[in-house]
Amino acid sequence: MRDDEDTTTDHSGLRTDAELVAAAAAGSDLAFRTLYRSYVRAVYAVAHALVGTATDAEDVTQETFLVAWRKIGALQLESESLLPWLVTICRFQAANRVRRQKRDREHLATGVDETLPATIDVERAVIDADLADRIAAQLSTLGELDQEIFRLCAAEGYGYREAADRLGVSHGAVRNRLSRIRSSLRTTITSEGS
Repeated sequence: MRDDEDTTTDHSGLRTDAELVAAAAAGSDLAFRTLYRSYVRAVYAVAHALVGTATDAEDVTQETFLVAWRKIGALQLESESLLPWLVTICRFQAANRVRRQKRDREHLATGVDETLPATIDVERAVIDADLADRIAAQLSTLGELDQEIFRLCAAEGYGYREAADRLGVSHGAVRNRLSRIRSSLRTTITSEGS
């Protein structure tokens, strides 16, 4: 952030990603935080699909937004949404993490620890990139509550009741909403994949 920027500047009047990107590129951390809040759940879902564990997905998500912050000044937004650019960064960060983990496992090959989690290989991550893009696009259309339900139940393994308690909604609401989300994702994936 620039030293001369007023951190209290209200960017609530900025409605489009292009306006927020321009403000963030000019040094507004508030505009960047607005973009972060808009897309962090979708980026996390893509990261989780690529790396397979919640811890790695959290790290990849954080790395994605750090790279985005560093590069946003040079970004020429090609579409109405920042999500495709973030997904591209996320895919590279996930591939780097998978490569690093594979290299680390190979260095430890003489004393292999069977408790190390298995990860997908880089080729599989590339093949799944299109699927991850479709999932991210679909997730970004969901409301905040539905995104949170999906994150807790599908990505982090919470049960219906546990997710309901955490979100302050009924068990039935979580079950019904998650069923609709999964059905919508299946429809999107099978219709786009055929």
